[in-house]
Amino acid sequence: MFDQYLRDLVKNHELPGAVLHVQHNGETVFHNAYGGYIDREQNACLITKHTLFDLASLTKVMATLPSILWLVENRQLELDHSVQTYIPEFKHPDVKIKHALTHTSGLPADLKQVKRGEQRDLLLEIMKLELLHPSGKQVQYSDLGMILLGKIVEKITGLSLDAFTKDYLYTPWGMTDTTFNPKEPDRAASTEWFQNRYIQGEVHDEKAFILRGMSGHAGLFGTASEVGRFGHYFLNPDDQGVLSTSRIKQATAHQEQNRGLGFEVWSGRGAELSCGRRWSEGSFGHTGFTGTSLWIDPKEKLVVTFLTNMVHYGRKHQMNRIRPHLHSLIHSSFI
Repeated sequence: MFDQYLRDLVKNHELPGAVLHVQHNGETVFHNAYGGYIDREQNACLITKHTLFDLASLTKVMATLPSILWLVENRQLELDHSVQTYIPEFKHPDVKIKHALTHTSGLPADLKQVKRGEQRDLLLEIMKLELLHPSGKQVQYSDLGMILLGKIVEKITGLSLDAFTKDYLYTPWGMTDTTFNPKEPDRAASTEWFQNRYIQGEVHDEKAFILRGMSGHAGLFGTASEVGRFGHYFLNPDDQGVLSTSRIKQATAHQEQNRGLGFEVWSGRGAELSCGRRWSEGSFGHTGFTGTSLWIDPKEKLVVTFLTNMVHYGRKHQMNRIRPHLHSLIHSSFI
């Protein structure tokens, strides 16, 4: 049922392409590729199970969150520490690491009118911003807090975010295709049309592009199977040894207003999340602007990775309708 739904979306040109990877009770029960893209040389290409996708904001939970958790585990940082402790130029001493993770920092959602390729000191601009409201009081999804966290990881470790995540997270987790600035850009599904060609193998997000493809909020590339592997470890933390079980469970527990540490967490209240309302209370996940998502239902032991290049057709699309319907179909098929 969900397989045919995706085939119909591609056939009707509502979705350029995608890879769907589903795990249930610890086993991969479905893995298929759909559709395609036009590459930067104007060639028509099919998407395969091994295609790399620009993961967009999945970077927040797959790179920045586990990096911060690793630093906490290794006593190099505390969630209650102020951002200012590590970035003295940041003028808001009440904003803590946990506020940035839960999107309660008070920072705006974004910077104004950022254009791809322009010369701007984005970090300096963030330093000058005023808070929209006191930290810890209100959820306001913000790329900016995650950018700060990525810089904090680099300051503490002395490594680039790319190097740190590769050496301390992805290599131990067996995620060899998960990376910033992929060395095989031709493996990546193209995203949006820009300056007479499609963006391929380069980050789509404008801020991350200015930050050389590597940021705490966006920039990561990966395959559906490896995103699914990450999801498996956050559902079954005892199956990995990088982070403690208690730390991962802390990150995936509901904090407030359908948010955990980094993740969205379904509390059973409020507006429907992108997994739809069939999913169990306590389900957690995240989405990305390019058309990516990861959702995990701990009660039903279900992990769904859905990677698409939706912005290949532009930014006006029906992803807000497609995601919850697809995830409801998948949930009803396996539960």
